[in-house]
Amino acid sequence: VQLQASGGGLVQAGDSLRLSCTVSGRTFRGYDMSWFRQAPGKEREFVAAFRRTYDRMYYADSVKGRFTISRDSNKNTMYLQMNSLKPEDTAVYYCASSGDNGIILSRVRAGDAYTYWGRGTLVTVSS
Repeated sequence: VQLQASGGGLVQAGDSLRLSCTVSGRTFRGYDMSWFRQAPGKEREFVAAFRRTYDRMYYADSVKGRFTISRDSNKNTMYLQMNSLKPEDTAVYYCASSGDNGIILSRVRAGDAYTYWGRGTLVTVSS
């Protein structure tokens, strides 16, 4: 199983970006998927998740209302639409996937609950 994140870049505050995460090596359906990010000098943090069981999305408070997670099962791809970007959104963004057993609700925001990780894509937001 491989995850490949893409779509990062340098933008100005207030701009938008859409990140993509393509999954290969297995079918896309039936797995919990998420986005995390890590800013320079900071720990990795949860951004958003798509939970398979109830078809629900979850967001960090810091991005709620600005970011939207979605997926296209036909393309085996997950997206993160990021609007109204702020300098504090600057980070390397990673996509992650659960294993076959999924992730319980209480652990959706925990990075160590995810089995597969892609290489990150850098998002830089200038002020």
